[in-house]
Amino acid sequence: MEIACLTAMRHLDDIQAWSARAETMMAPLSGKTPPALRAVLTEWPVVSAPMAETLTGASRGAVQRNLAWMEAQGLICEVTGKECFRMWRAMP
Repeated sequence: MEIACLTAMRHLDDIQAWSARAETMMAPLSGKTPPALRAVLTEWPVVSAPMAETLTGASRGAVQRNLAWMEAQGLICEVTGKECFRMWRAMP
């Protein structure tokens, strides 16, 4: 049980560090979508575009543009390996 708790704490530390790095890298981006998307990726282990659209209140296009930008910057990675029904996760 102790190892599981330490692993969870390490994961939370990694996500917190990722969020700080993402905030710095995304600072030049305008609009409400980048910080909202960063918050979603901080709270959820994997996120789909429709899920991010619902949770952020942003348009599908805005979410997809920001996910593509974040992926290009190495902040997130696509984990499903598919053309559709794609899911992304933070890369701490």
